[in-house]
Amino acid sequence: MARQLNVELVAVEEKVWSGDADMVVARTTEGELGVLYGHEQLLGQLAEEGQVRIKQGGREIAYDVFGGFISVTGTGVTILAESCTPATASSAAH
Repeated sequence: MARQLNVELVAVEEKVWSGDADMVVARTTEGELGVLYGHEQLLGQLAEEGQVRIKQGGREIAYDVFGGFISVTGTGVTILAESCTPATASSAAH
């Protein structure tokens, strides 16, 4: 079994999601970023309007995020968003 990332998704006023995941995908100002366990450390700026997808086993949780930052270590991901809402079915398809 592959090792999992510790993921924290935080909006300005609340912790939105926390737990372990197989992969995180986020849209940054430099393009879409996929993060697996052992990823090189980085700090990136989230796109003004983007989406964060958290993959666990066979399921995926998606959130629409607006602005903020993503911090990646070898074992975890922290996403600090200006605002964050669960993605709708139509926005999750993008």
